[in-house]
Amino acid sequence: MEAPRKLKPCAFLLLCACCAAALLRALPASASFSPVDNYLVNCGSAADAAVYNRAFLGDSSGSGSPRVLASSRTISLRDGSPALGTPQIYRTARAFARPSKYVFEVRERGTHMVRLHFHRFNSSRMDMRDARFHVLVDGFVVLGNFSGESESRPVIKDYLIWVDAEKLVLTFVPAERSKFGFVNAIEVISAPKDLILDTAQLIDGGKIMNFDGLNRQALEVLYRVSVGGPKVTPFNDSLWRTWVPDDAFLKSTYGSERISFGGRIKYQTGGASREVGPDNMYNSARVIKSTNATVPTVNMTWVFPVTGDYKYLVRLHFCDIASISLELLYFNVYVNGFLVFENFDLSSVVNEVLAAPFYADFVVERDDSGILSVSIGPSNYSMAHAIDGILNGVEVMKLNNSMGSLDGEEDNWGKPHCGMDQIADRHDRIKPETS
Repeated sequence: MEAPRKLKPCAFLLLCACCAAALLRALPASASFSPVDNYLVNCGSAADAAVYNRAFLGDSSGSGSPRVLASSRTISLRDGSPALGTPQIYRTARAFARPSKYVFEVRERGTHMVRLHFHRFNSSRMDMRDARFHVLVDGFVVLGNFSGESESRPVIKDYLIWVDAEKLVLTFVPAERSKFGFVNAIEVISAPKDLILDTAQLIDGGKIMNFDGLNRQALEVLYRVSVGGPKVTPFNDSLWRTWVPDDAFLKSTYGSERISFGGRIKYQTGGASREVGPDNMYNSARVIKSTNATVPTVNMTWVFPVTGDYKYLVRLHFCDIASISLELLYFNVYVNGFLVFENFDLSSVVNEVLAAPFYADFVVERDDSGILSVSIGPSNYSMAHAIDGILNGVEVMKLNNSMGSLDGEEDNWGKPHCGMDQIADRHDRIKPETS
């Protein structure tokens, strides 16, 4: 094993105290999440569309849905020859040749999940390969010079945005007069109160300290990984998320073992709720397992490519679905090579209950390698003939920078809360067809 970069001696005690405080602030798991704000928009269509038993309402005025499209000079596009099995929301799109916006009435202030769906297709009205545009959510630049990325598969951009107003405004701005923007579907959903808490742990140059105001940041979800298990689809997640398998991120399978669990995940009051992480993520894991009288000298390591000078939230999910008894599992946890949990006893933070989920949040800087890493390894307290390390899930999210941007910071359009009038000045004389 590589020699870890260790935090100061008091760091672990501080971390445990802060994690305990975070657990006390968290809300109990609910049987069924019912968001106060729940907008699902099928863009460019007057018809509604069902995806995973969820009804996306058409954004055209004749659909009978709440009017959220606040700009009139837009273009409806339709895929003339969709591939077999293409979901209905990816067969139409709303295109914008000048700055345009959607406005959503907000009934519950706080963190909102904002998901933008993009799928380039063949349209008789416009060549979608010419799309290039910026997207702002409540003044935060979430996409810059975006093109839609792929014609072979849909692209979903997933954000968590703090809303402290009566409206959430989503703005699309063509990058040049000859370019245009588009979107296929939009989700704006009020998040559970415990999804993003106020405080995380900041790892800064070998020190660990509180990072306050986390829930007021704009966050982009880059990776959401189910460790050791299969893909988790929105149908099996109470917040309609997708969790991908960890194979592409695991540095080496040597020394690790996949496990699955057929019992009940025991969500605890004050612990991780089903909205923080679904059963289908917590009921699988990778473990380090001692099969003889010695403790393995191996780490499990996952690596995640990241870009830009941003801070990143790394959320680690743990649930002891492997041990046969309490107080047999002790291990170390490393983030970017720094030891953040030493001799971690998972049972001590979940009220001495097996199969009870727990998560920990860390904020880190990108280093020169362009990689974020997470490692799990045996500790000095690890035992022979026992489980000596476990991880169930990982999430990596980008935090907005000082310019209020999640994607670039150089252009004037990237300044936070830039005015629509200033943006529109660059796109005068454009007269697109109306929808």
